[in-house]
Amino acid sequence: MAGIRIRRRGRGRPRTRPGRVLCDKAYSNRAIRAHLRRRRITATIPEPSDQVKNRLRRGRSGGRPPAFDAESYKQRNVVERAINKLKGHRAVATRYDKRDYMFRGTIDVASIRIWLRDPVP
Repeated sequence: MAGIRIRRRGRGRPRTRPGRVLCDKAYSNRAIRAHLRRRRITATIPEPSDQVKNRLRRGRSGGRPPAFDAESYKQRNVVERAINKLKGHRAVATRYDKRDYMFRGTIDVASIRIWLRDPVP
């Protein structure tokens, strides 16, 4: 998370804190959730079934379940599919380019090729 830089539309320094984080069940642990809460980032992480069982087993001392927004979690699928389409291109998947600007250009070319094959209305 330390490497995140989100450019602003106008002038000013880039943001280093996203508004929301969408993760899969592997990132559902107390340390990650506490870190996101400290930075005031909304976390959308489903709770694994074993954690649910352990929490329910403990009864009242197990605490309440973490908040989960199912509608925003559905957006994660769109991002995953886009990344998988990009990784279908060999140069993007293996990262042959040493320099950052060359790699970004490779991603741009791969994105244009994907768009030309499957134009979205």
